Amino acid sequence: MQYSTKVMEHFANPRNVGEIPDADGIGDVGNPVCGDIMRMYIKVSDGRIVDAKFKTFGCGAAIATSSMATELVKGKTIQEALEITNKAVAEALGGLPPIKMHCSVLAEEALHKAIDNYLKKTTGKGLDVKEHAELIAEHAHDVEHGQAVECETPAEKDEPGAA
Repeated sequence: MQYSTKVMEHFANPRNVGEIPDADGIGDVGNPVCGDIMRMYIKVSDGRIVDAKFKTFGCGAAIATSSMATELVKGKTIQEALEITNKAVAEALGGLPPIKMHCSVLAEEALHKAIDNYLKKTTGKGLDVKEHAELIAEHAHDVEHGQAVECETPAEKDEPGAA
């Protein structure tokens, strides 16, 4: 499987790893098929996301997409952040192999869930759940379009010495 230099860079040296103890919003997502789990934290000031961090348990593409999503969202208004799509994350990484595009959907979904959590805390009303679910489902369908979702485990990698 061929990854771009940018994906490898964000996997080997991910940006914004960790927690924000006093986060304004937290979003948790997971993929039951491949086991990727993401938690994204956002800090908001004057309507802008001033900090974003993540913790991800998953394959290299999951870590890279989480890292890139946090980079893309910093400095954006809530509305601008909601416009960040899985495709924008993948493009910023120089592309992802088709079988790994689901990782970019998870990163988008974690970000949107963190924003939803923030909005519920501050306004009492989150994102339109039905509309948001349809949007994520559409992005996931575009990505998957009949492909099985698979993540590499260390033993499956084409590396010398891998079992």
